[in-house]
Amino acid sequence: MYDLIVRNGTIVDGSGMPAYRADLAIAGDRIVKIGRVEEAGATEIDAEDKIVAPGFIDPHTHFDAQLLWDGYAKPALSHGVTTIVPGNCSLSLAPLKAKHRMKLVGMFNQIEEMPLKAFEEGVVWDWETFAEYIQRIRKGLAINVAPLVGHSVLRLWVMGDDAMERTATDAEVTEMQAVLRECLEAGAVGLSTSYVDMDERLQPVPSRFADAAEVDRLASVLGEYGRMLQIVPEFYDADLTIARLDQLAELSLKYAIPTTFSPLFVNADNIGAVDRVMARVDEQFLRGARVWPQVQTRPIDISFCFSVPSLLFIRFPGWYRIMRFGTHEEIVATFSDPNQRETLIREAKLYEGLWPRLILRQVTSQANQPLVGKTLAEIAALRGTTPVEAMIDLSLEEDLEAHFLAGDMGHNDDDKVGSLLRHPRVHIGASDGGAHILSFSTYGDTGYLFAHFVRDLQSMPMEEAVKKITADTAAIWGIPERGRLEIGHVADITVFDPVQIDRGVEKFVQDVPGDGHRYVRDPLGIETVIVSGAVAWSHEHGYGDARGQILPGECVQPADRIAAE
Repeated sequence: MYDLIVRNGTIVDGSGMPAYRADLAIAGDRIVKIGRVEEAGATEIDAEDKIVAPGFIDPHTHFDAQLLWDGYAKPALSHGVTTIVPGNCSLSLAPLKAKHRMKLVGMFNQIEEMPLKAFEEGVVWDWETFAEYIQRIRKGLAINVAPLVGHSVLRLWVMGDDAMERTATDAEVTEMQAVLRECLEAGAVGLSTSYVDMDERLQPVPSRFADAAEVDRLASVLGEYGRMLQIVPEFYDADLTIARLDQLAELSLKYAIPTTFSPLFVNADNIGAVDRVMARVDEQFLRGARVWPQVQTRPIDISFCFSVPSLLFIRFPGWYRIMRFGTHEEIVATFSDPNQRETLIREAKLYEGLWPRLILRQVTSQANQPLVGKTLAEIAALRGTTPVEAMIDLSLEEDLEAHFLAGDMGHNDDDKVGSLLRHPRVHIGASDGGAHILSFSTYGDTGYLFAHFVRDLQSMPMEEAVKKITADTAAIWGIPERGRLEIGHVADITVFDPVQIDRGVEKFVQDVPGDGHRYVRDPLGIETVIVSGAVAWSHEHGYGDARGQILPGECVQPADRIAAE
């Protein structure tokens, strides 16, 4: 008897080869038979008219903190994601000395818009080293985790407060190399760094003080293990992005490592820039480098209210300063003062086209309930004012809890985005799952891929889309025995209805420690999610077994690998 049999499904195995009908049998955590299975299974799943695919892999997330209170990474797992990569953008929760905990919390709050209360009430700080953090998140882990170590925290560990002020000495870089080796041997899949992010003081994060020599020497350690280097380049400038791309290419060639950069967006004003970046990507791949641009599937939507800072306003210094550093009372006073209000309105005129199309998402008062769903242009017309003034007035009336949506702001050219997603050298990812929880919901990016680009637009065949987010991702990141439905591979499997798969509507829920809220989306069309041979989630029963693993698994020591070769 097998432990689990998935019967009568359409197998899309991750290879890109045509789909076929077959049963799939699992014993322990492994796929042991694909074909016609006559024997019985302890558990059987009828996948008639369903796709049976490898579990989806999300290569750009920030679930680092959430994993401490939620080993399922809800709701990502229910959307068919069986493996996540946290620790991006130079930020990970380890290695981290006790004295720098609040510094890291501040950076997560600023860069990834994670609420301070979630850390205060959801995190028990009982680790410092990377190995200790890995042991901590193993408890109750239901989703696979391939964690990056953040360059900013690596610098803090070695340099202390000087990490935020200067380049490192040779001795400090040597120490960073040693700590990075410890992290890789403890389970890190690579290193992440950033060239754009700012901390809670709006100062550059520690990784931005590193010179090229420091990054080179850290990349040399990655080369000892064949591990990934992830960066956030100056994505707002095509020339700077191409320069970083070239830097990655040289490191990839020099140390034989994979590299990736994110994000790469398609906007109305940067289509030419994206073409230039992709042309350089092609050139570097032809040289033998591996420089994978990460591209998200969904259009850019951002929600906000004035009770918390929003990166939507980072281009408006006056607005962002009061949101970032002002108390609730100070923000109300600023909005109420005629002179300060006029200053903000003048600054907002720099992007006059933004405000009229913002939508009022939700309010707390009954008086303004009829306005929910209307644009600021419509509300302003009803009130005889301007869209910006209507936004300020509504915020005051709702005690800063009026929520607005800036919808469809970019990455919404279906032809261009579809072409980019199909590109053989594009890495589908950049979801940011676990971050920006009050700005947008990334959950369902994979459902959107299948619903919009595969089913509705038919711009990508099912087999190619599955391969992109399973086998390709596993190969790019060096994650063994996953991403393909093959005999002997670990049974990470997603069963879904190709007619129904999609992402649900965005909704506001209260499920974050500290009575916090976030935006999430429910899965549509996902039937069953299997992790390491056990049902981790099903449409019928919800969340189940917790067999998540730390990937890529036990690290091969460099000397052992060389001897084997």
